[in-house]
Amino acid sequence: MYDVIVKGGILIDGTGAPPWRRDVGIKGDTIVKIGDLSSESAEEVIDAKGLYVAPGFIDIHNHSDTSIFLVSTADNYVTQGVTTIVVGNCGYSPAPLTEKNREFLELSESEFIKERGRLPWSSFRDYLEDLDKLEKSINVVTLVGHGTIRSAVLGVEDVKPSEKQLIEMKNLLEEALIAGAFGMSSGLIYIPGVFSDTRELVELAKVVARHGGLYATHIRNEGVGLIDAAIEAIEVALLSGVSLEISHIKAAGPPAWGGVHAVLSLLEEYARRGYDFSADVYPYTASSTGLEALLPAWIRAGGLEQLVKRLQNPDTLEELRRFLARHGIPEEGHTDWDRVKISHSEQHPELEGKSIDEVARMWGVDPVSAIARLLVDDKGLTHVVVHTMNEEDVVEAISHPLVAIGSDGLVLKPGRGKPHPRNYGTFPRVIARYVRELRVLSLPEAIRKMTSLPARKLGLHDRGVLRPGFKADIVVFNYYTMKDTATYEDPHSYATGVEYLLVNGQIAIREGKHTGAKPGRLIRKT
Repeated sequence: MYDVIVKGGILIDGTGAPPWRRDVGIKGDTIVKIGDLSSESAEEVIDAKGLYVAPGFIDIHNHSDTSIFLVSTADNYVTQGVTTIVVGNCGYSPAPLTEKNREFLELSESEFIKERGRLPWSSFRDYLEDLDKLEKSINVVTLVGHGTIRSAVLGVEDVKPSEKQLIEMKNLLEEALIAGAFGMSSGLIYIPGVFSDTRELVELAKVVARHGGLYATHIRNEGVGLIDAAIEAIEVALLSGVSLEISHIKAAGPPAWGGVHAVLSLLEEYARRGYDFSADVYPYTASSTGLEALLPAWIRAGGLEQLVKRLQNPDTLEELRRFLARHGIPEEGHTDWDRVKISHSEQHPELEGKSIDEVARMWGVDPVSAIARLLVDDKGLTHVVVHTMNEEDVVEAISHPLVAIGSDGLVLKPGRGKPHPRNYGTFPRVIARYVRELRVLSLPEAIRKMTSLPARKLGLHDRGVLRPGFKADIVVFNYYTMKDTATYEDPHSYATGVEYLLVNGQIAIREGKHTGAKPGRLIRKT
């Protein structure tokens, strides 16, 4: 009767309910029975005695939009127990493409361009068709990026759309939603999203709401302006009727620490009134982004080529020094360059892992000159890890019932640079640190935050819970060995503890090793 039976495990079904000992019977890609299957047989029986059995983890905030084409086995995620990733976050997706944004997008996709040449699609539908055809080890859900839509119509300059241009943006958005995107994301600290106003976001969010989609936003300020930025996101949702997700909620920089409580209180109040407002978080006190994102918007306008030109102008560089001396890093309000460490530099790999202060001392220059040289040499593509949050805020977010877990990372190849350890360890870290060590979460609640909570938010009605009729995305793990091994100093290190992983009923991880199977699917919103 069964293709696979997971036998003798302790089930945590994803709803937050207490564990119970049951077997799981699978036929094809679907769970068909949960109960006592000791007298039943199957083509493969997984002995889960002493192990926990849970729904596969859903990463609600991921950036593998194109890297999944380069590393389709998604090793650094399946070894964490992740069966589904949600891409298209922070306002960025690799489509739709027009002549107005092709150069901008392709500059951001240097790794993909090296291996594949030009971005091969123009419409969002074309992108989804290629994702659908791709053989992959993990399921993929997509959002369409507001910044990409904006740049497709307006380019990347600081301009406001005319009514005609706003209609063009709405049409591109609707095309993506009809093709299967689950909603729209925005990245309001990044070019070109930083140039949008609230009205533009409301008008586009209305389109998302009509399609029952999600609006996920990297809000306009995660530092000293955190509360105002959260209020803007709530205003967009209230005026449009859209479901709101505040991405990777945090308080960035010491002046903002403690602000997470206020934002969570706002979300909680509106959720109490019946609004579908929530957030996600990663379990670390450091963020990661492009170095250029730490500079003011006026120097980034026009994209990376214009940024590099401006940084080569001594007068502009002096203006930047004055700005940073007066205002600090945008959002964070400080110039603690020792908190900012190089994670990847194409031209200066010897600097990876070093702070901006250390680089400045090595080069005998001030920190702003060091930043300028790095960005000029790397053509604007230097990446950094920023140690910007405190643990109390992270604990409060992780333990809040409205907050799901998202890595904010991406599928990648081991060995390149010193990326954020969240790419390898997010989901096991929640269990190892926040359940087992700090005890701020129960294990069933932690699993809920990684399974049914994001599934419900997205509208994945047949995933995220262990139930007959649901898809057989299942992780079997050892609670006592579940651990993130990646560190800031040594980030390319796979997590431990996942013994088996089933994706759509096929075994992707067996006895802790990737089988090479590629049963993942593109999941479209219908």
